[in-house]
Amino acid sequence: MTVPVSWYLLLAVMLFAIGAAGALTRRNGIAIFLSIELMLNAANLSLVAYGRVVAERTMDLASAHTAQIIVFFVLAVAAAEAAVGLALFIAVYRKRRTIDVDRLNLLRW
Repeated sequence: MTVPVSWYLLLAVMLFAIGAAGALTRRNGIAIFLSIELMLNAANLSLVAYGRVVAERTMDLASAHTAQIIVFFVLAVAAAEAAVGLALFIAVYRKRRTIDVDRLNLLRW
């Protein structure tokens, strides 16, 4: 028994909605950053579901592998983004002693 692809897409939509709500309502920089990561994972889940649908309908494994390779590159970019983002948060915290986005105004002299 296999899980229908629509369930994967429904889960991806729910994860993306939770991430979007978290990114729009949070004031802590790290919480916003984690919400954006959740939205990226939702996009990855939908790409995996796409690869599964293409593989089932066309019986072409190359298309399914293409979707999985795209997911791999998106995960690599997300890991690099996490490293750079956390480094920026550490630098901002050392300079301003806060990561509350309402209290940060980096464009001010």
